[in-house]
Amino acid sequence: MRFVICGAGKVGYSIADYLSRETNSITIIDKDPALIEKITSDLDVNGLVGNAASPEVLSNAGLAEADMIIAVTYTDEVNMVACQVAHSLFNVPKKIARVRSQDFLNPSWTNLFSRDHMPIDVIISPEVEVAKAIHRRLMIVGATEVIPIHDNKAFLIGVICQEDCPILNTPLAQLRSLFPDVSAEIVSIIRGGQAFVPQAKTQLHAGDEVYFVSEAGSVERAMKSFGYSGERTGRTVIIGGGNVGFETAQLIKNSSGGKNLTVIEQDKKRAKFLSQNLDDTLVLHGDGLNPEMLREASINKAETIIAVSNNDETNALSALEAKQFGCKRAMALVTRGSYANLLLSINIDAIISPQDITVSKILRYVRRGRIKAVTNLRNSFAEFIEAEASESCRIINTPLRDLDIPDEIHISAIIRDENFIMPNGDTVIRPGDFVVIFALEGFGTTVERLFSVDVDLF
Repeated sequence: MRFVICGAGKVGYSIADYLSRETNSITIIDKDPALIEKITSDLDVNGLVGNAASPEVLSNAGLAEADMIIAVTYTDEVNMVACQVAHSLFNVPKKIARVRSQDFLNPSWTNLFSRDHMPIDVIISPEVEVAKAIHRRLMIVGATEVIPIHDNKAFLIGVICQEDCPILNTPLAQLRSLFPDVSAEIVSIIRGGQAFVPQAKTQLHAGDEVYFVSEAGSVERAMKSFGYSGERTGRTVIIGGGNVGFETAQLIKNSSGGKNLTVIEQDKKRAKFLSQNLDDTLVLHGDGLNPEMLREASINKAETIIAVSNNDETNALSALEAKQFGCKRAMALVTRGSYANLLLSINIDAIISPQDITVSKILRYVRRGRIKAVTNLRNSFAEFIEAEASESCRIINTPLRDLDIPDEIHISAIIRDENFIMPNGDTVIRPGDFVVIFALEGFGTTVERLFSVDVDLF
C-alpha cells in the first residue's frame, strides 16, 4: 500500500516505523528538517520538508497515488486541512486525522466531519484513547494490559508473574484440569525481553509477563489463578492534569465517583481549571516529584498512582517514589518504547504507551481482508487481531491442527453466535465466526492473508 504520513513526531515516527517493516511505500512530511533527516536515516521511508496542508507539498509527496493519508502533526487544523485537500483534490480513498482539541470533538459538531463538509474517515484523539486504556487497566487489579474483544465479550489481559504466583512451574497443559471453571488461554509470554508463543509443556517463571485471553465472566477467576484478587477500593492519585490526566479523572469519576481521587498539577492555571471541572475531586497545585506533595496527597494510603505528565522521567520517578511511600500499584505514561522493559523490571506495574495506542487505532484501517480490530502491543512485539471468517477463507472447514499456520501465530479464541469458544486442535472455523489471533512481530501480514479472499495460502 502507498501511505502519506503528515507529521514526523513521536506518533508519526511510530506509525512509519511499523508500516515500513512490511512492503509498503511511505512518504512522510514535516516542516522540521531535523525530524525528516532522522526518520529517513532510521527507516526505509521517503521524507519531504514542508507544510503538510499545502496542496503543492502533498502533490510532491505522491498523494495522487496514495491509498491513505494519515495526518498526525501537532496542529489539529493542519491535520484537518490535509485530509480535506486529500479528498477534494486527490480523491484519496482513506483519510485519518489526529484531532486533540475538545472543541472539535464536541458531539454537537460531529456533522463537521461528514462527507459533505470535511470528509475525514477516522478521527483519532490520542488523549481520549489513552485515558480509556488507563481506565481499563485500573478496573482489573494486577493487569498490565486490558484489550476488549468483540464488544467486551472477552479480553486480552497482560499480567506479571510474581514470586508467589500459584501456577509457577506448572506445565500449561495442566492448567485446564487445575482450573476447569476458568475459560482462559495463555497466548504469549515475554521472558528476558523475548516474546514467544508457549507450548503445552511450557512452564511459567517468576518475572514472566504473560498475555492471556479470557471470556469476560472468567476474568476475575483467571486473575486469582495468577495470585491477583480483590476489588478496587482505595484512593487513586493522578500526577499530571493535562488532557490525558483530565480525561482519566473524568472516566474514574463517572465509574466510581471522585471522592477517592486526587490530581496533582504543577501549572497553577491548569490546576484551577481542574478544580472547577472535577467535582468531588481533590486537586493539588504542586510538583508530583516533591515528597511533601505526595504526603499531602496521602500517597501512603493510595491504591494506585497514575503518572501522566508530559515528561517520561517525571512519570517514572514519581511512580517509583509513590511505591516507596507505600502506594500499592503504579502506572506510568512513557513515550519512549525502549523504557518499557526497564520500567517493568524496576517495580512499575503498568506502562502506558500513547504511540502503541494510536498505532493500534490506525492499524484497523491499514490491515486488509476481513480484519475487524487490531491492537499493537508494546513497541510492536506482537499484534492482537480480531477477524471475521468468510465463505472464501482457506482456513474454514478444516481442523486447526491440519492448517499450516506458523508457530508465531496463535488462534486464541472463536466467537460464534455470541458464544465464546476456546479452540483446540479439533476445532473447525466456520463462515461467520469471529476469530481472535495473537501474532508475533512480522506475522501480521500472514494473518491478513489468512482472512483475504482467493489467496493461495499454503
